[in-house]
Amino acid sequence: MKNTIRYIKDNLKLILGTLAVGLLFGWLFFHSGDVSSEQTDNTEHSEHEHKTKDPEVWTCSMHPQIKQNKPGDCPICAMDLIPLASMDSGDDVSPDEITMTESAAKLASIQTMIVTSGTPEKSIHLQGKIQEDERNISELTARYGGRIEQLFVNFTGQSVRKGQKLATIYSPELVSAQRELLEAIALKNKRPTLYNATRQKLKLWDLTDAQINSIETKGKPQQFFDVLSPISGTVAMRHVAVGDYVKVGNPLFKLVDLSTIWALFDAYETDLPWLKLSHKVDFTIQSLPGKNFSGKISFIDPFIDPKTRVAKVRLNVRNPQLVIKPEMFINGIVQSQIATSGSEILIPKTAILWTGKRAVVYVKVPNRENPSFIYRQVVLGPEAGNFYVVASGLHPGEEIAINGVFKIDAAAQLQGLPSMMNPTGGTAASAHSHHHGDHGAEDTAVGRQADHGHQHHDTDASQEKAEYTSFKVGGNCGMCKSRIEKAVMTVEGVISTKWDADSKMLHLRYREGTSIDKVHEVIAAQGHDTDKVKASDEVYNNLHGCCKYDRL
Repeated sequence: MKNTIRYIKDNLKLILGTLAVGLLFGWLFFHSGDVSSEQTDNTEHSEHEHKTKDPEVWTCSMHPQIKQNKPGDCPICAMDLIPLASMDSGDDVSPDEITMTESAAKLASIQTMIVTSGTPEKSIHLQGKIQEDERNISELTARYGGRIEQLFVNFTGQSVRKGQKLATIYSPELVSAQRELLEAIALKNKRPTLYNATRQKLKLWDLTDAQINSIETKGKPQQFFDVLSPISGTVAMRHVAVGDYVKVGNPLFKLVDLSTIWALFDAYETDLPWLKLSHKVDFTIQSLPGKNFSGKISFIDPFIDPKTRVAKVRLNVRNPQLVIKPEMFINGIVQSQIATSGSEILIPKTAILWTGKRAVVYVKVPNRENPSFIYRQVVLGPEAGNFYVVASGLHPGEEIAINGVFKIDAAAQLQGLPSMMNPTGGTAASAHSHHHGDHGAEDTAVGRQADHGHQHHDTDASQEKAEYTSFKVGGNCGMCKSRIEKAVMTVEGVISTKWDADSKMLHLRYREGTSIDKVHEVIAAQGHDTDKVKASDEVYNNLHGCCKYDRL
């Protein structure tokens, strides 16, 4: 015992050193194991996250109908496929959005602009002719029968003054009327009524008071009477010659005062909304080069000519020097603003897809990592040069595509989303999508069923009359969308269906005779209320937490 104690004392340093080295090696060994285990766990976790984040669906940026579960080349354009997950923009994405990559947007030459308000202006070019002012035309007719004894106006176009003698007429009837007047003068004091009647008769035959007084003064009837001009102007037509015998009502002369003329322009139907009374029109006359004229619109024809499809727009133009002549060709221009109060929304013509029945634009969805667009119908107002006035459908501050719009619409049609020719949407069958690659994760039961339904019914639908309807269905998320659409496709006669999580609206395309009540029932059986049938509380309570919607 004493030897053992002595041995320990003598070798205490050696024993302590050996113990310390053992503890050091033990710490290093176990710590390394922990580190290795931690690294292994981290590696496995990283690999798990990597596998989770790895995209399962690959698509073509130019042909979004191509989808497969592995990378490769597009069978249509040979471009590299890109992960579909990279185009996802979050849980708030509308099912009607068209999402593209930046490179695809550049290849499609897509350009956008912010919608703003402005004052629509348009330059309207008009053509027309100079015409006589109809209010300054005077037609002289024979008030009594007789013979033209002398003409003082010998040719058309001659200028005359008011009161100037135009012709002399011999009229037996007028001679008899003068004799009656002379006889009535003798009875003027006894029978004043007779005197006044004979005098009025001559007045009605266009004799002036001076002429009648001259007859009374001379005491004998005149054989010849002068035809006097009622206005100052130009002889536009001479209907008689010397020696002609005229009857009551026969035309003698047509006189026109050209000191004021009309400028009559032809305005097409599309121009009429821009033309208002008092608008200034600047015009030129082809036969008077270098001279500019202007006037204000005084009248717009209330009728459209059924043959030419134009309305006449009239200006009153002063012509004191008589340099402007009727039938001259004129060209006018009007700078018009249609906005009477406030501003109007204006968008370029290139932003609009026009079907004849609908006007369609694509609005860019804000706050998206990749360019995303959504279909929208608008109501157009008048055309304003290279722009259109938007009556409704857009608001200032929204961003719309103004170039490459047709390519966006084509992508929407390929994906079965609302588009110009198919406003309600619906899966579009594509030969490429059926024959190239796998659909991967997006080839769900609903997708296969919808594709099968379209593939099976397309021929029938083209031959039979398809009907459309829409109604509200309660739901929240993508799981709800899949559940609702899958249930609807089980109803016989349904051609296609699409449910929008934002609007809660179900769009349905079906054959004639399909039971819409049955569609409501199968949706309610899945736990989703419709605006016609309410789901049972038991089925609703069994829905997933994210599917719990506000009951209708």
